[in-house]
Amino acid sequence: MAISEKEVKHVANLAKLSFSDDELQEFTVQLGKIIDMVEMLEEVDTEGVPFTSNVVDVINVMREDVPAEGWNRDELMKNVPESEDGFIKVPAIMDNGEAGA
Repeated sequence: MAISEKEVKHVANLAKLSFSDDELQEFTVQLGKIIDMVEMLEEVDTEGVPFTSNVVDVINVMREDVPAEGWNRDELMKNVPESEDGFIKVPAIMDNGEAGA
């Protein structure tokens, strides 16, 4: 399955990335090769191969959940470049009507 430059541009736009024409062509080729590899893996016969979720028989050891004193909010906010109404202000990531991108 080939991937088009238009599709690569669309994905780059969703990720808020911009590429030069040369980079766009290079990434289109690279992504095409990755897709070809995945399609080749789909051809592997896995009939009768048991499902493996973890190859190591290790069970997570959880520590006891002990409440602890939290950080001082005023001290933490001193390290924030920009805040508003007691919250950390960050750049918007959704714009141009692409909510849910």
